[in-house]
Amino acid sequence: MTLPASQTPDVLTPGILATALAAPGRASIPFLDPHSPDRPLVLECYRAPGHRPENPVVMVQHGMLRNGDEYCEAWIPTADRHGLLIVAPTFPADTWPGAGPYNDGNVLGGDGDLRPRESWSQAIPGRVFGLLRQAGLVARNKAYLWGHSAGGQFVHRLMATQDHAAFEAVAPANAGWYTLPTLDAPYPKGLGGIGLTRDDVARLLAYPMVIFAGDQDTETEGPSLPSHAAARAQGPHRFARAHAYLERGRAEAARLGVACNWRLVVVPGIGHEGMRMSGIAGDYWFDGKMPEAPTAPREIRKEL
Repeated sequence: MTLPASQTPDVLTPGILATALAAPGRASIPFLDPHSPDRPLVLECYRAPGHRPENPVVMVQHGMLRNGDEYCEAWIPTADRHGLLIVAPTFPADTWPGAGPYNDGNVLGGDGDLRPRESWSQAIPGRVFGLLRQAGLVARNKAYLWGHSAGGQFVHRLMATQDHAAFEAVAPANAGWYTLPTLDAPYPKGLGGIGLTRDDVARLLAYPMVIFAGDQDTETEGPSLPSHAAARAQGPHRFARAHAYLERGRAEAARLGVACNWRLVVVPGIGHEGMRMSGIAGDYWFDGKMPEAPTAPREIRKEL
């Protein structure tokens, strides 16, 4: 179901959302966050035939192509097996242009000034999940949260800046670079200068976040790979940068005297492939399995 523009509300209500997702299948639903009223989004959704309100919901964050529809559809096989509701909040490039508003969470304005906290785009998935609960589509208290590439950047930064109460499992995958869990460097290189505290860093480190990294995601240059100094300092490619992020998390936890409960899951034979990684994340969470290492080389197609 796709709501035509003439039926698009100023702010999506629980009743309209319940109607749009009343039947199983795909739905593209216009969404306007009340704290960013000039920046429309789209909720790309799939409700499996076996979905019931007590079943899990997976929030999916797309990559730099802003292709939430493709990411939503990549999760359909897992959704059908397990009766899931998939919701991919999609940030169109025309209303959320560039890395700052999406990858970095809209925390800083174009002039570098700190935006009001309620306007940070990282708060939107939690608000969407709350709306699903108000609509009666979800009875669970928490959602799964997953993102690939630019979506992996968005997700791990969300975990640094937002309350974790809405999320029962979180996994960024193949992020291009990472915001380090330290207040000693300014955002987005680190977490300094945006109002966070030591307790916020400790809370981030304590969350059992799973970092997915394809062992073939080793491209060292290209238009989609961040190449600024802070990114290069984390390693030559995404696979190395995932390891560096985990190592920095463990080091910061030791320095603060707190736990680091992160886990790195290395996915064999996978490069920068968002659609295949979607299926692997579904297998990991809902089937308790990982793919076997490939027995022969294969051509890898990037999916952003």
